[in-house]
Amino acid sequence: MKSFAGVAAATLLLEAIVVLLSMPVVANLGSGLATWQGVLVGVLALALLVNCAFVRKPWGLWLAAGLQAVLVVCWVALPALGVLGLVFGLVWAILLWMRWDVAKRMAEGRLPSQRSTED
Repeated sequence: MKSFAGVAAATLLLEAIVVLLSMPVVANLGSGLATWQGVLVGVLALALLVNCAFVRKPWGLWLAAGLQAVLVVCWVALPALGVLGLVFGLVWAILLWMRWDVAKRMAEGRLPSQRSTED
């Protein structure tokens, strides 16, 4: 399950890049980058990057889920961030389901690496 931390960190990194790529949307459709909307995008991207360092902690995934909720709530301020929150929320739901499925199969001994090779 250690490898899931790497997948989660990579997902957070990609999410931070996508959030930063929403800056032109804020500049053109929002009030501009120097306003609270631009600062909001920057702070969210920074929070996603910082969370990459804490994914291995027991509360790291909860922090990532909280950031997804914040992105969805940002729909009020910037609909583009809300859409990103929904898309990456779906990605996180799929990743967490896969993690749960692997943990269940591991507990049952059904993973291919757990099977003995008898000749």
